[in-house]
Amino acid sequence: MMKKQTDRLLAIWFIVTIFVLALAFLFSPAGKFSELENRYLQSAPKLTWDNLISKRFAEEAETYVTDHFPLRGQWVWVKSLSEQLRLQQENNGIYKGKDGYLFEKFAKPDPALLAQYTAAVKAFATANPGVDLTFLLAPTSIGLYPDKLPWKAPHDGQDRVNEAVGEQLQGLANLTYMNGFNVLKPHASENIFYRTDHHWTTLGAYYAYKAYAKQMGWTPHPLPSYTVKTVSDSFLGSYHTRGQFSLVKPDLLQVFLPNKPVATSMYVADTDTTTNSLYDESYLAKKDKYSYFLGGVHALLTLTSDIPPGDVDLDRLLVIKDSYAHSVLPFLAQHAKEIHVIDMRYYNGSISQYMKDNGISHALLLFNTATFAENNEILKLGK
Repeated sequence: MMKKQTDRLLAIWFIVTIFVLALAFLFSPAGKFSELENRYLQSAPKLTWDNLISKRFAEEAETYVTDHFPLRGQWVWVKSLSEQLRLQQENNGIYKGKDGYLFEKFAKPDPALLAQYTAAVKAFATANPGVDLTFLLAPTSIGLYPDKLPWKAPHDGQDRVNEAVGEQLQGLANLTYMNGFNVLKPHASENIFYRTDHHWTTLGAYYAYKAYAKQMGWTPHPLPSYTVKTVSDSFLGSYHTRGQFSLVKPDLLQVFLPNKPVATSMYVADTDTTTNSLYDESYLAKKDKYSYFLGGVHALLTLTSDIPPGDVDLDRLLVIKDSYAHSVLPFLAQHAKEIHVIDMRYYNGSISQYMKDNGISHALLLFNTATFAENNEILKLGK
């Protein structure tokens, strides 16, 4: 009799819990951005015939429920704590490595998809023979420091991905491929990647700028011509927010200020606003401190710099990018009078037409290996 009462109470408790969670899910406001995980959340899926047939509706619905589950942040923290108590060195796709480094898992991309993405870049170059195009593919920290991973942690080499992309992009006179491993390896002992975030540091961005400037025939500004300013000593980036490992030392967020500054204005087409700074200090008080550079992600930007006539290396440059470019662009703004910046993830127009409309004859594609290998937005180049 006692057992039946206990089972009945457990069943009632279970049903009530599910009911309460369902009500909380239905009536809680659906956020757009997760400060904890430093990413945009899945929006409500649209029920259309095409989405239903392609199974996209089911996939987006599942992601939507996961992203907006009540008290998601607290559940992520509890899961992380339990994993650490078990001395596990991986949580939510993030490894806890040596020397305070956190790493995101990187799985070998589908060769067919990777070939499709590189083919899109090659077709873009072919369709725009009058444009001098450079493609710089930068590794993330796991690509450069696999020796810092936990013992026996499985991983696939990003260097082989970068090599494969380079091989597939050969044969076009107006397309130059720059393997980020060649750019960064000579500086691997320096602080070129954040330990807690997926981006390179401002120093890593400087070395990328320096390599690109040399490829373009420009004279890059030497490091002593900048004043390094630490704008935050409490930066815990995207790897920390996902892994939620405790006792992690924060990163320094730094900006390189030229000793001979050039005034640059930034026009954000998304919001139709113009600012006179490439940095947004409001983000220094937020979790997403990397958005200090350029004020975060935008579909379309135009940077206009008041460079003395004798110091101008290029009138117009188009940068097609992911967020790795954000800390590189202030360096480039010292050379090009006008820089147009497009983020493929949010821009839906024809880039070829955009270049024609704006008289652009030089373009830089700048992506990190993980983003390029996993994001099919690059196929928009064919528009």
